Amino acid sequence: MSSSEDTSPGSLTATEPVRLFPLPNLVMFPHVVQPLHIFEPRYCDLLEDALLSDKQIAIVLLEPGWERDYDGRPAIAPVACLGKVIAHERMPTGRHNILLRGLHRAVIRRELPASRAFRQAEVDLLGDFFPASGVARRTTVQRQLVELARKLLPDSAALHEQLDELLASQVSLGMLTDIFSYTLGFPTAVKQRLLAEWNVDRRAALLTGKLAALAQRLELPPTENILEFPPRFSLN
Repeated sequence: MSSSEDTSPGSLTATEPVRLFPLPNLVMFPHVVQPLHIFEPRYCDLLEDALLSDKQIAIVLLEPGWERDYDGRPAIAPVACLGKVIAHERMPTGRHNILLRGLHRAVIRRELPASRAFRQAEVDLLGDFFPASGVARRTTVQRQLVELARKLLPDSAALHEQLDELLASQVSLGMLTDIFSYTLGFPTAVKQRLLAEWNVDRRAALLTGKLAALAQRLELPPTENILEFPPRFSLN
C-alpha cells in the first residue's frame, strides 16, 4: 500500500495469514522502528517462522483484562501494525533481539484456529487515506503539529536537531502523525485510537487535540515532559 497523497481509500487483503505478537503495553505504527527482546518460547517460535519466510510480524495490543488469560488467547485490539524484521541478534541463551520496522495498518478480519504455538490471523492492510476535502488545510495542520511538538520537547538542542532533520526529509502528514503518535508518551488506549484511524485528516485532528491539551500543562517540571527520544526498549 502507498502512503502517498491519494484521494481515495484503499485496502489490500494479505495473501497469507499474518503472525500475531500480542503485547499489553506497546502500540506499533507504520514508518517507525521498534526494538524488541523476545524470550517466551511461543514468540521465539513465531520469530523463527518469520525469519524463514517473509520476516513479517504483526504487533497487536492486548485488550484490558488480558491478565486473566495471558497464556491462552486473550482478546486483542481490532487493528494491528504489520512490521518486518530488519535486524536480528540471536543470543546464547536462546533469546533474541530484533528491530522491527512498521509497514502497514492491519485490520484483523478473522483469527485462525489454534494450530501453532503462536496466533495467526487473516487481515486487510490499510494505506493512509487523504480525503480531497482536506488538501487546502493540510499544510497548516502539519505546521501546527510541529509547533506543538516543539513546545513539548525537553530543552535539548540534540532533540530539536532530530526534529529538524525529520522535517527536512519532507515527510507526509500521514507519516508525521504516525511518528509523533508512536514517540509521544500517550496512554496505550490513545495510541490505539490513533493507529486505528486511517483517515489522515481525522488522525491529525485527534493528535492535534491531544497535543494542545498537553501543551497547556507546560508549567510541569521538565522531567515530566512527554517526548522520549529514543523510545524505551520494549519487552515481550
